[in-house]
Amino acid sequence: MSLTGIDHVNFRTDRDTMHLLRDFYCDVLGLTVGKRVASTTYGYWLYIGGQAVVHLAEYKTAAPPQLHVHGTYDHVSFNAQDMPAMEAHLQKLGVDYTTRILANGIRQINMRDPAGNGVELNFTEYADPHYEMRPSGDPSKL
Repeated sequence: MSLTGIDHVNFRTDRDTMHLLRDFYCDVLGLTVGKRVASTTYGYWLYIGGQAVVHLAEYKTAAPPQLHVHGTYDHVSFNAQDMPAMEAHLQKLGVDYTTRILANGIRQINMRDPAGNGVELNFTEYADPHYEMRPSGDPSKL
């Protein structure tokens, strides 16, 4: 038994917010709306290539449902290419973002989607091929 990767992230929200999220992930980040399995709820599956990586699902109650997650979610991360072009695209659309460079040289763009979820873009073409990764855990004890 073993895991083979992460399949998708699911956002459950009201229909108006769902449309804002669909537009953000498609128009800003370049995902495409694709087919999804039959469901009793309104929603979208958003694709990168042949993989549905973002699912958007509507909740049908007047108040948001009690979900099985409890506040530790920080962001979803995507691999990306051509950071200068992405920055120009985000600036043209008026999207607020920040950038940073990791110790291994990878560059990132960080932003929030319309629902406030963190979105990270990793540009791995900047990675230092000689960088030696360190053990995970408490850095003060390594």
